Amino acid sequence: DGQPLDLTRLEFDVLAYLAQNPGRVVSRKELLREVWQRTDSARTVDVHLSWLRRKLGDDPESPRFLHVHRGVGIMLEDAAAGTT
Repeated sequence: DGQPLDLTRLEFDVLAYLAQNPGRVVSRKELLREVWQRTDSARTVDVHLSWLRRKLGDDPESPRFLHVHRGVGIMLEDAAAGTT
């Protein structure tokens, strides 16, 4: 909404990676590999996505930006604008 966000480096990196893959569901495993350069803890991804969602003002029950596809991954999309 045109307001600056105070993000940690990892939150920024996750958001940037999702933005580089518009319209594509990205798995937690892929995020771990590409953002963290590790493969051992999908829970780490969930925690950072939760923090990022809170900072974006995204409601998990009715998300605007971070859309979880259960069992597959997450996709960045602006539901209000219908674009990524």
